[in-house]
Amino acid sequence: MSTPRIVVTGATGFVGSAVLRRLAERDQQAGVRTVSRTRAPATLSGAHWVGADLADGPSLRGVCDGADVLLSLASYVGPDAERCTAVNSAGTAALVAEARRAGVGRIVHLSTCAVYGPGPHRGQDVGELTPAPVSAASGSRLAGEGPVLEAGGLVLRAGLVLGRGDRWAVPALVDAFRRVPAGWDGGAGLASFVDVDDLARLIVALALGGGAAADATGVLHAHHPEPVRNRDLMDVLAEHRVLPARPDADWPWRRCLDALAATPGWVSERQFTLLAGDHWYRADAAWERAGIAPGPGPLSRIGPAARWYRERGGVAPG
Repeated sequence: MSTPRIVVTGATGFVGSAVLRRLAERDQQAGVRTVSRTRAPATLSGAHWVGADLADGPSLRGVCDGADVLLSLASYVGPDAERCTAVNSAGTAALVAEARRAGVGRIVHLSTCAVYGPGPHRGQDVGELTPAPVSAASGSRLAGEGPVLEAGGLVLRAGLVLGRGDRWAVPALVDAFRRVPAGWDGGAGLASFVDVDDLARLIVALALGGGAAADATGVLHAHHPEPVRNRDLMDVLAEHRVLPARPDADWPWRRCLDALAATPGWVSERQFTLLAGDHWYRADAAWERAGIAPGPGPLSRIGPAARWYRERGGVAPG
């Protein structure tokens, strides 16, 4: 059986880099074409780099020629609404159109559970929630799903992604804890998380696997099936010296929000609610279709990323 020819967009990004590492472990590098605005690190010695930008439609011409699989992993999650549209919706549509023109047989696209909006959400599966995005980033990423689904591709909506390279989730927790130095309403909030290397395993298995994996289309949730309780995550971060030890004081929700608003920082009330409240989604189906085990969960993976998080602190994404 010939080696599949794979195009990876967003190859220099947080998730894209992890996917390249996973492909290298599978000795898959000979058939990989990485697509990004800047050259990807030499993670795959045999990979071929193509410079292109999702916000520049003409630059995508030919990037999928001869490919069997497209892994669409590029996105923009910043505050610039025009760039959100250019990259996440118009750019994804142009990329998928190019893949269809080139006859690519398999498209796997990474999206986000942020498309569901503010919640709370407690264990719903795909189809049990109507997306209601509240930001330009999540709204444009929802729009970008449409062309993938129309092409018969697979959309993976991920929860919060942890690991070395994470510039949002744990840095946001650090910023929020500095401003709200207490337990957050008992720390009882449950959220869906996934370690970046486990997410990469899942993406590659669904893209390159046979049987149920090859037949998977539509939308699946892509994170660990077991949600993470906020106080457990904060305790693990404290054990690894990413956060100070959680104090005995526990503040009710309203006091937490008041403290957040009273102290300068970059995490908004909406983002704080996403981190500290209930936002978890069923994800058994993706792992079952991929035919792989989800592993012990993201809390057990914090250790290798702890130094990254300590060095970065609560710096805003940028």
